[in-house]
Amino acid sequence: MSQKRAGDEIELRHGDLAVRVSRAGAAVTAATYRGTPFLVAAGGPDGAMANFAMVPFGNRVEGNRMSFAGRDYAFLPNTSDPLYRHGDGWLGFWELEEASPAHALFCFSRPADKVSPYAYLTRQEIRLTGDTLALTLSVENRGQTALPFGLGQHPFFVRTPETRLAIAAERYWNERPDHLPEKAGPVPDEFDFRSGKLLPQKWMNNAFEGWNGRAAIAWPELGIQAALEAEGALDRFMLYVPVDRSDFFCLEPMSHLPNGHHLADFGGLAPLSPGEVIAGKMTILMSGLPVQSEVR
Repeated sequence: MSQKRAGDEIELRHGDLAVRVSRAGAAVTAATYRGTPFLVAAGGPDGAMANFAMVPFGNRVEGNRMSFAGRDYAFLPNTSDPLYRHGDGWLGFWELEEASPAHALFCFSRPADKVSPYAYLTRQEIRLTGDTLALTLSVENRGQTALPFGLGQHPFFVRTPETRLAIAAERYWNERPDHLPEKAGPVPDEFDFRSGKLLPQKWMNNAFEGWNGRAAIAWPELGIQAALEAEGALDRFMLYVPVDRSDFFCLEPMSHLPNGHHLADFGGLAPLSPGEVIAGKMTILMSGLPVQSEVR
């Protein structure tokens, strides 16, 4: 597990954007636009991450085991959760390969071990351009055999009472008690954000498919809005709305479904031979909104 050390964080700035990034997990730890936070530090092993990379895949593996190409593989829990969760990148200490006032490039590699059978090299580039925060993540299979790989981003967006989300999907997966997906079906009305609406005042931890890679978030009280786009392998997403905290929600672009190792076609996980790579990019374009006036 990574441990934060003095000097691990650097600050990136460009125009109205300011972002802090850490070598611990190649994580964003703070992000503001015109001085107003739009990501909140609420995740990671010590709760200090506002966005982290999920690699070599995201979410959980049922039973901490999988079978692929006629072989069985096992995982060990990597956090207090009983199931191996979110890969290893968010728990590792990344090397800083390049840095400038508006961008940073990190890399992280690990061998296969008893915790995970995956050996890989991953890179995360964080770049500010105009009013856009861009995160580009890639992973290369450095093992001896092919395995199903995936990746994703896990941002923790600020949540206010009037936060509105607009995003469209064709299919929705309901959630089992163990937080794994159960079955796919039509998107329920309460989770249908095609026309944009307030976030639900209830627990939500669901995967969605049939996404065009675009979303819009508006914070009327804060006078800001975000246009999110996902490219490359990131063609699915998770929505997480907790009930024990009301200050954040997560919209997670992913290349695959949770527990893809146990789903048909590996839930979108990409079988990579040694040396093969997959990549995905998430951009968040910030802009202003008229500040919502208080009704008296």
